[in-house]
Amino acid sequence: MPRRRGLSARMKLALSYAGFLTVAGALLLAVVWGYLLRYVPDHPQGLLGISPNRYLLVRTFAPAAAVAMGFLLVFGLVGGWLLAGRMLAPLTRITAAARTAGTGSLAHRIRMEGREDEFRELADAFDTMLERLESHVDGQRRFAANASHELRTPLAISQALLDVAREDPARDREELLARLRTVNARAIGLTEALLLLGRSDRGLTAREDVDLSLLAEEAAETLLPLAERRGIGLDVTGTAAGTSGSGELLLRMVTNLVQNAVVHNLPSGGTVTVHTGTEDGASVVRVENTGPRLAPELVPTLTEPFQRATERARTDEHAGVGLGLALVHSVVRAHGGTLALLPRPAGGLTVTVRLPGPPRTRRNAPAPHAPARTIGR
Repeated sequence: MPRRRGLSARMKLALSYAGFLTVAGALLLAVVWGYLLRYVPDHPQGLLGISPNRYLLVRTFAPAAAVAMGFLLVFGLVGGWLLAGRMLAPLTRITAAARTAGTGSLAHRIRMEGREDEFRELADAFDTMLERLESHVDGQRRFAANASHELRTPLAISQALLDVAREDPARDREELLARLRTVNARAIGLTEALLLLGRSDRGLTAREDVDLSLLAEEAAETLLPLAERRGIGLDVTGTAAGTSGSGELLLRMVTNLVQNAVVHNLPSGGTVTVHTGTEDGASVVRVENTGPRLAPELVPTLTEPFQRATERARTDEHAGVGLGLALVHSVVRAHGGTLALLPRPAGGLTVTVRLPGPPRTRRNAPAPHAPARTIGR
């Protein structure tokens, strides 16, 4: 909203300095004047009546005092203006950086040198904010570009299938409908994953007590048919691992971890191990799978949206939509936890999720032990 033009902070500081200096000078002159007049008689005394008296003192001291007060006022204004400009110079740089960021350019940094003070602390905080904003905006741009690309593919396939059905009435309609259903299911899955990712990025609105070991059992039971068709052994081990958060999001997190471990595995005879427990007060879910060897430089990129470990998984009907570990990372971040990915020397990946444990009042309760189970082979 438009505002009326007012005095600048520099002018206000200069007037404050000048006013303070003038008042201090006036008080000093008043004290001196009071002490001088106290010990000077009202009428002249002594030889020829020219000894010091109040009349002569007023006549000689008052003009000098007025000149001194004027000098203090001018000196206070000029000196205050210069000092205020020097002190507010860092604020000018911060304002310029804020205006630059307001135009959409987030690459600019203040990088104010010098010793630590309030202005430099503000500048460092502003630089940190710009860095995070730039990273967030870049991630959103990449995500939007990748999402539009991924959504365009099933829509284009659907359009092509419809064109084939219209141009070739003799073609097997059941086959076309089955393929169209598969493509639409993939598009719906991608849309739901995008919505879930956006929800987890906005943070948690409600929390509940959740046992990660029960979620691991449920996810393993759900993915048992997929593991059996692939000849993958699915083992769930460990103890109870309580935490607080969204049960729906945490179940999706564990399910994505297990599904990724099954899909990105050996063609047959591979294994997936899901272990839950507590370490140093944190609740831990660790998913380890066999599979092809991963380059160390590839592992950090797997939590980016639409990044896949292998191109072979892209054409797999159970490969998902490329948001598996991105969703996991988002859910873990929303729950205040950490995510660690470590390639196995023999091939495959070990994913470790650490979440805050249950409140201290419930940590002393004995945790039920769950024996190792082989879910499927």
